Formats: sequence, structure tokens, C-alpha cells
Amino acid sequence: MYSKTEAAQLRQAFWTAFGQYMQPVPSSEGLPTNWVNYKTGLKHVFFRLHADTRRATVGIDITHPDAGLRELFFEQFRELRALLEETTGEAWTWAADAADEYGKPISRIYQELTPVNMFDRNDWPRLISFFKPRIVALDEFWSTAQYAFDELR
Repeated sequence: MYSKTEAAQLRQAFWTAFGQYMQPVPSSEGLPTNWVNYKTGLKHVFFRLHADTRRATVGIDITHPDAGLRELFFEQFRELRALLEETTGEAWTWAADAADEYGKPISRIYQELTPVNMFDRNDWPRLISFFKPRIVALDEFWSTAQYAFDELR
């Protein structure tokens, strides 16, 4: 078991290492990108990377506070499902009614890796190998798909 401080330091060390590993990788448009804190340019739509002591996830979180608008965003992503899964090369889990870590309702489209422990440095290569191709593929998907959301901006 780790103290709060040790856990925070390990968490920071992992995300710093991942960010440094990804720094030379340009976006699909050839631009420098902050892969750890990816900006979709669309309010309430986030590409999130998460890791803890049991699992790692990479996904699209739709956090709009209005349930009807959140559903519209989710349906728009559903229209783009074939493009997403073709670009990433795999089927994703689609959860229209999920909750974030604080219990707030969200919609989520994600991939999960289990078992993996972010606090075990021996798992870091598996985590990086899980995150890298998926966040790069999400970026490639988003370079085309973002325009389908112009009406919802």
C-alpha cells in the first residue's frame, strides 16, 4: 500500500514518462500535441486516459450536464461508429448512461485493459503500449469526425 504522497508521486512519474515518450509523436495533422491532456476543441467532449491499480482505460467522455444534449452528442458519435472502429482497428465499448468518478452522469466510449497496475513500474510498458496506439488513432479519427459536430457547437 502506498501513502497518498507516494501514490501521487508515482502517478505523476507515470504521466510525465508517458508524455515524454509521446512528445516526438505529431498529431495526424503534423502538429505538436499534448497527448496526456488532449484538446478536442469541443466543450464537454474529452479524450481521457486513465490508469489505476486494477485497470487502464482510454476513451471519449461526453460530460454535457444536459441529458438531452449529452444524448445528441452520443448519437452523433454512434453515427461515426464505423469510422471510429475502422480507424482504431477494434470494437469499443459504448455506454450511453455511465458515471464519472464523482458520480456525475456522462456518456462514454472506451477501451479497457485489465489487469494492470499503474503503481507497478513493471506494468508501465504495457500501459504505454495500450495507450499510445489508441490515443493516436483517436486523434486520426477526430481529424475527420470533428466536423460532424459543427451543428452541436
